[in-house]
Amino acid sequence: MPKPILVLNCGSSSIKYQMIDTEGEELLAKGLVQKIGDTKPGTIDHEVLTGEPGEYHIDQQLPDHETALAGVFQMFRDHGPNLDATIAVAHRTVHGGDRFAAPTLITDEVVDTLIELSPLAPLHNPPGIAGIKAARKLLGNVPHIGIFDTAFFVNLPADAYTYALDTELASKTRLRKYGFHGTSHQFVSQEVAKFLGRDDLKQIVCHLGNGASISAVDSGHAIDTSMGLTPLAGLVMGTRSGDIDPGVMGYLHRELGMDVDAVDAELNKRSGLLGLTGHTDMRDVRAAIDAGDERARLGMDVYTHRLAFYIGGYATLLGGLDAITFTAGVGENAAEVRSEVCARLGIFGVELDEEANKVRSKQARLVSTPGSKVAVLVVPTNEELAMARQSVELLAAN
Repeated sequence: MPKPILVLNCGSSSIKYQMIDTEGEELLAKGLVQKIGDTKPGTIDHEVLTGEPGEYHIDQQLPDHETALAGVFQMFRDHGPNLDATIAVAHRTVHGGDRFAAPTLITDEVVDTLIELSPLAPLHNPPGIAGIKAARKLLGNVPHIGIFDTAFFVNLPADAYTYALDTELASKTRLRKYGFHGTSHQFVSQEVAKFLGRDDLKQIVCHLGNGASISAVDSGHAIDTSMGLTPLAGLVMGTRSGDIDPGVMGYLHRELGMDVDAVDAELNKRSGLLGLTGHTDMRDVRAAIDAGDERARLGMDVYTHRLAFYIGGYATLLGGLDAITFTAGVGENAAEVRSEVCARLGIFGVELDEEANKVRSKQARLVSTPGSKVAVLVVPTNEELAMARQSVELLAAN
């Protein structure tokens, strides 16, 4: 008997969705809504992958998330799969603060708490809340479940999440490290444990996409991660600077008169690989390097330097290192990035099998040599499947 779960990821102007049969972990349908709230007509693209497969597209005005989801649900009713068979709706929720450490059944009280937490993620939580409200109104006969990007990191050790700030100020304003991409880090670390047949692994997961983060996981429990109060901290990313001297903000204000919003935009939207190389796509960066672009070469060196720095630090915190795993768009597909990072890790006994590293595959795979003291893996992430699995576990427990 199929047990479909609808997985929703609501952004400010878009919605990504999948319907997954959790009984066989089969993807039944997926889609994308774009230009919500735009003055121009938005789009809904719906793909059915089971029964009678097909791809469907409509253009219509999408003033808000409720109209957009109503259009999505109509796509299901017109083209399938059967929306009425859905047993739950799982919502990707970016910031759960320190309130939500696990998947949570969404109630009015939960929504109120998310609204209270919105200042921690002003760009992400409000559209997520809008999607939750709309979905509960349009599909109110099934449980709705919040899956939090921060949940995997809620129980970090205090010395890992505490900032060196005045304790009263930090407590009053909830200033601490929260971390993000938690659903991916949890899913991938669990897949690595299955792949290597060990639950006691000391492992590092490198989630490298346009947004990038790294985590240290000891026996299934996260002990540190690179993103902090916001997703700006940590690694070099597509447009985000990652770690930077906080004094830069005051300096830019004094020297150039830049206000807080201008500095925030600079660090989030015009820095990272874009600022260093002029490109956000790693493929374009590699092409520039191959063409002899010294700016791109330096940008890549900064990128791998920061990543190797974190791996070394996390290996120390873990007290050993069994596995390093690369995941997400860059981590899964950019063999050169894996090669350049691992070349910096010889002190840990890391030996990359360069031929295995060049192979492209959608399967989890080992890319280190048999003699490597640390297993190096590539494991495709699947946050939607992880959300569906967590939802099933929660439903079974209630």
